[in-house]
Amino acid sequence: MFSVLLYEPEIPPNTGNIIRLCANMGAQLHLIKPLGFDLDDKKLRRAGLDYREWATVRVHESLVESLDAIQPQQLFALTTKGERSYAEPQYAAGDAFIFGPETRGLPLSVRESVPVENRLYVPMVKASRSLNLSNAVALVLYEAWRQCGFAGSGR
Repeated sequence: MFSVLLYEPEIPPNTGNIIRLCANMGAQLHLIKPLGFDLDDKKLRRAGLDYREWATVRVHESLVESLDAIQPQQLFALTTKGERSYAEPQYAAGDAFIFGPETRGLPLSVRESVPVENRLYVPMVKASRSLNLSNAVALVLYEAWRQCGFAGSGR
């Protein structure tokens, strides 16, 4: 239904949590190298529990390679420098969401490759810097899935 792209993820437990999230939502996870961990990392396995076998996880050498493979309907970039709240756009099956590395966010070149109206942020109080990556992915994916009537859910 949706694709999640993690651009150069750094922290194994975040990626493990996102694997579990994607498995439970039917979303695909795309990891864009370089990765800050080995896919066999114990912390990644612990956070993802046994969901890795139910998740579609692909590793790509570059953003271009991942986008060629996915060919999303729309690409949304999540960044604290976004122009619109993640709750504003109309999402549809086939959309993709790109999130940056935990310690530095999406680089300018990646942000600028996404149309300004598709650069989104998660609202926070004024003095905040950012949310945990796996929490941000969950917020955005569930909003997109809600807009699609939770298609494919068992309820």
